[in-house]
Amino acid sequence: MRILIPIFVLLISINILAQKTESPYIKVLTKGAIIPLKSSNATIQIVGKIAHIKITQTYHNKSNKAIEAQYVFPLSTKGAVHGMKMIIGNRTTTAKIYETTTAEIIYNNAIKEGKRASKLNQHKPNIFQMSLGNIQPNDEVSIELLYTEMLTPVEGEYQFIFPGVVGPRFSGEEKAKNSLTTSPFSPIGFTPTFNYNINVNIQSGNIIQYVNSSSHDIKVHYPNALSAELSLSKNNISPANRDFILNYTIRDSEIEPGLLLYEGKDENFFSLMIEPPKKVLTEKIPPREYIFIVDVSGSMMGFPIDVTKSLLKNLLGDLKQTDIFNILLFSAENKVFQNSPVYANEENIKKALQFLNGTFSNYGKGTHLLDALKKAYQLPRKINTSARTMVVITDGYVTVEKEVFQLIENNLNKANVVSFGIGNGVNRFLIEGMAKVGQSNSFIATSEEEAYRVSKTFKKYISSPLLTQIKLKQNNFEMYDISPKSIPDVFSDRPIMIYGKYKGTATGSVEISGYQGNTKIIKTIKIKNSSLSSNNKVLKYLWARKKIEQLDDYRTHFGDDVKDQVIALSLAYNLATKYTSFIAIDNEIVSNKGALKTIKQQLPMTLGVGYSSVGAEAEIKGTTVLKREFSIIIKTKTKNTKKIEKQVLKHYSKIIKEYLKKYSKIKIYINKKGNVTQVKREENGRWVEDLKLFSIMNKIPEKLDIKYEAIISIKRIMYQEKV
Repeated sequence: MRILIPIFVLLISINILAQKTESPYIKVLTKGAIIPLKSSNATIQIVGKIAHIKITQTYHNKSNKAIEAQYVFPLSTKGAVHGMKMIIGNRTTTAKIYETTTAEIIYNNAIKEGKRASKLNQHKPNIFQMSLGNIQPNDEVSIELLYTEMLTPVEGEYQFIFPGVVGPRFSGEEKAKNSLTTSPFSPIGFTPTFNYNINVNIQSGNIIQYVNSSSHDIKVHYPNALSAELSLSKNNISPANRDFILNYTIRDSEIEPGLLLYEGKDENFFSLMIEPPKKVLTEKIPPREYIFIVDVSGSMMGFPIDVTKSLLKNLLGDLKQTDIFNILLFSAENKVFQNSPVYANEENIKKALQFLNGTFSNYGKGTHLLDALKKAYQLPRKINTSARTMVVITDGYVTVEKEVFQLIENNLNKANVVSFGIGNGVNRFLIEGMAKVGQSNSFIATSEEEAYRVSKTFKKYISSPLLTQIKLKQNNFEMYDISPKSIPDVFSDRPIMIYGKYKGTATGSVEISGYQGNTKIIKTIKIKNSSLSSNNKVLKYLWARKKIEQLDDYRTHFGDDVKDQVIALSLAYNLATKYTSFIAIDNEIVSNKGALKTIKQQLPMTLGVGYSSVGAEAEIKGTTVLKREFSIIIKTKTKNTKKIEKQVLKHYSKIIKEYLKKYSKIKIYINKKGNVTQVKREENGRWVEDLKLFSIMNKIPEKLDIKYEAIISIKRIMYQEKV
């Protein structure tokens, strides 16, 4: 029998009275500024799994004097910016790459000489600034930027994101001003003064199942089953004030590796993607083995240990009887539950819990995580074909992060590593860093309730390993400079991407082997059948970008001096980075004065972001007062939702108001006892679990008085009034 759950919608209008610190009255701070950006157009060509992006920014000086224009804009964190041109009338100047300080000198000298010049600087991996000097009255100058990124599917879906705008940055704690935090912003709801267009062409090589956008209204045309053409529709209001998010699906029925090749003048490059199939058959899932590596050092005693015990109880209880497990406790010494892994049947789980309860009291002392990981890698397998996952449970209070990361990176083909942070003050750098180098996920549990929920998320994440113990064999085809150094397992929602170089001509074959189910499978790629094309030139940029990203991680986290290495790679492969800039000089002398008025391009306020986020030095154009409302949708079996509404406002109103300043939608899940069991927020069109808000709500002693489970959806509504 089908049970229909009625949905009752209540719209609650709540004017949020702003305090003085929120500054709801927005006034013009700069008079007479002329905004020079005329248009920003993006042309995206997606061929296979590579996205080629060309951005054309056109600037128009409508004033009666020469100006310098500055425009801050975002690009993809995964993209490699490898080309720039400046176009003035019928003259095109190709930009050259220089070390940033050298580029600044060349740019300033060109301005003094009366020449038009353009310079691209990287503020952060995803934030750039374009500077154009000596733009003459009525000049139109176009800048073309080229960047490339590799697309990898998540849970079978490809996603391409074209960043739309740089959100305002709070600068109150900065000692020095920078152009990122002092860029002016438009009022909320204000339509940008420049034209904004996006056009995408997809050539997939496989049948495209669907194409959609969660951020914009798009028009889609399918010339054939393997391609799609799309553009923004006219229904979009202020399309530039948010990221453009494109989702599409193509999928093969089997695990298929795809090899792309490019032969350069001095070096040859390749990329290899091992992508999971669409349908996961149970018989093709390898035997699953788990080693739980548990921190029982002194810092874990007390509350963290209680949370750990609850977490382990949930994790072990969720294993299938065909799964295999072992437990390794570590502090100054290591202790293993069994010399050989055991099946997760009722008897073995009972013994494991007794092992945990009986030995925690004997531990303390130091946190020897590195020794524990080395020991775990050496433990024997019960079944040679098993997919091994090492689950590290710790607060992370160690100083050997660099060594831990290197150990995991060098052994990706031996075990997956998933990290659980326990407690309120975990070393997130270690917890998240292990997940990053292990190409996996990290989880945080600060309470026994969270331990239960994250164990369920973990269960879903590791449920379907499809190819394990992967090895790459080269037959008359020599690969080198390969990243990652070893290959992790392929999961149902995680493809594997490998970059590298090869020597000689493109002949021979590459053999990929691993275990699927209880069967060893071998996939052979004949090099002559792979995709060798001059169109794959971008592979060299993607390889170099990956190398620079790894070097920059070590600089950020360990203080390693990698500047010279990054500059050398950037100059060799023509990439814009933190230390290198593109610069284009038009040799025509158009001005002898050298003095310019600098104008900063006004940025659209990011959709859903409030005025209070703007830095102290930033400007906002227009005089506007902001008002907020939110609506509540209650989904439950009872008709008496008025009672639930009053309780929600009474217990959670203050929290909701604060949270809706940052996020536009949240969902609260309530059980029959009135307890909050889960909280989600919407980000980029997807619902994401919010552990922080869940924790805050569970600290409120009052519970909702209800008889049935309920889902409470809350949506922010914002509007402006002119004053």
